[in-house]
Amino acid sequence: MRDLVAGLFVLVGIGAIAMLAFRVGASPLLDRGGLRLYATFDQTGGLKPHAPVEIAGVKVGQVDDIVLSNDFRARVGLDLRSGLQLPVDTSASIVTAGMLGDRYVSLQLGGDERMLQPGEEISFTESAVILERLIGKLVHNAGVNGGSE
Repeated sequence: MRDLVAGLFVLVGIGAIAMLAFRVGASPLLDRGGLRLYATFDQTGGLKPHAPVEIAGVKVGQVDDIVLSNDFRARVGLDLRSGLQLPVDTSASIVTAGMLGDRYVSLQLGGDERMLQPGEEISFTESAVILERLIGKLVHNAGVNGGSE
């Protein structure tokens, strides 16, 4: 009897670890039936698959994949909660968590009465701000303006 109880305990433990692995890994087996949308960006700035998608700071989905589109821009696939209704004039921005944190996608809802359908594209996007480029422009402008006085 003791061996049976110990065996059941081990099986329950393995099942719990497997369920945790699927949750952390965002397994497609557990996430079926959500709203799939796309957004195209000029620059992703280090955005990675499985990054969160948030509305007003609340996680409503995740980045599924990032591919290069025919016009050489980054096409980002977003897997969002099922039942989520987003107006067609919703905008998507790639933002940073904190000063040097991870990137995620932030959605700002529009006011249109028509809603985005699965597989549609979010038209209004704002690419990631690259801190290194901003610093480079600042240094370059300071050198050009500082040398001409």
